[in-house]
Amino acid sequence: MNDYERIARVIRYLDESHADQPNLTTLARRVGLSQHHFHRLFTSWAGITPKDFLQCLTLTHAREMLRQGKSVLDATLDTGLSSPGRLHDLCVNLEAASPGEVKSGGEGWTITIGFADSPFGKCLVGESHRGVCHLSFVESGDKAALDTLKAQWPRARLQQDNTAASQLANRIFNRTTVGNSPVRLRAFVRGTPFQVRVWRALLKVQRGTLASYGGLAAAVNQPTAARAVGSAVGQNSLAYLIPCHRVIRETGVIGDYRWGQVRKQAILAWENAPRVAAKSKHSD
Repeated sequence: MNDYERIARVIRYLDESHADQPNLTTLARRVGLSQHHFHRLFTSWAGITPKDFLQCLTLTHAREMLRQGKSVLDATLDTGLSSPGRLHDLCVNLEAASPGEVKSGGEGWTITIGFADSPFGKCLVGESHRGVCHLSFVESGDKAALDTLKAQWPRARLQQDNTAASQLANRIFNRTTVGNSPVRLRAFVRGTPFQVRVWRALLKVQRGTLASYGGLAAAVNQPTAARAVGSAVGQNSLAYLIPCHRVIRETGVIGDYRWGQVRKQAILAWENAPRVAAKSKHSD
């Protein structure tokens, strides 16, 4: 069992038993570790203590994040920013494939692919000369993940380089601190014009905040198209990089996620950890 699998097991247990406010001893026992080892592991991974992490999983906290997320998204759109560079630790330049490129299926291209570790389990990443064109979490084995990538770019030549993939994953998942320059990445996607509009709007949702499907629909000037927006969010092929995990229901319920609801909860709490830690320190 790796570190993320231990964290995921704890999240599942907290989902079921958070009303009981399980203590450190109980949580450590769930993953077969001593209290000291578990506390050190959890704090190292999440950036906050298990107690603070529990706060991140509550419905009240999600609703507050949703409220903040809406205001941040509105502010970003109002300022006319074309990218989230000033509000986001990852500055992603998202380019869409032309109809001709979609039709060609990547013919004549070489896509460097590889498996790498991330804070949320193993991932598969692919990068072409146009930028990162695939990022997924491995759910059903390496072959299933590769088949999905091949279906997206069926005529491209795939060149496996796990070392290059690990280096790219480190750039993507590096948790930068306030004051550091944002990590700048190029991303290349294939999708309908509507999907691409939704994905670009997603890039404007600040880390540590959330947006609702309805709010995202309004952001792309389709206020009655929340269901279509949800479909576009679900078709995102760049996990984490295009932050579809930051979209939840209007009620504050986390909702589904292409790569698993537990992983979605883990990502949200991990992203919000610095904010919670700073708030706790300020209140002490």
